[in-house]
Amino acid sequence: MFLLVTVFSRPSAGEMNSIYISSKLDPNAIIITQVDIVFVYDQHILETFPSTKTAWYSNQRHFISEAGDKIDLVSVFIPQGFDSQSVSLPQRSNDALKTFVFAQHDDSEVPPIDISFFESVLIEIDQFGIIVSRQN
Repeated sequence: MFLLVTVFSRPSAGEMNSIYISSKLDPNAIIITQVDIVFVYDQHILETFPSTKTAWYSNQRHFISEAGDKIDLVSVFIPQGFDSQSVSLPQRSNDALKTFVFAQHDDSEVPPIDISFFESVLIEIDQFGIIVSRQN
């Protein structure tokens, strides 16, 4: 499985060009992993941003309603063993102060992963969780 998301120039946080999501899980497994990419446009939101995966997913609705237009959320559902999916990112993603990644297939105490300064991002899902790295 392979997902390609193209992001244009990001002057406020770096020059991110793409996000790739791939799954290394057994294609015969019946697992769907939710990956959330959160674009934050406000300093106050950064100061109150959830510090762990559990804090994000347990309070997600409340956080989104409180943040309003100060964030954009892109949720990608990755079914194992299926073809890749295309995702449209927010038009204003270039204006984000920070961009974070959460995944449901990760340890509950994992903090959000800051991908703001990555030019090209690789998100890999395996049996232990997710690994986020710079793509060469």
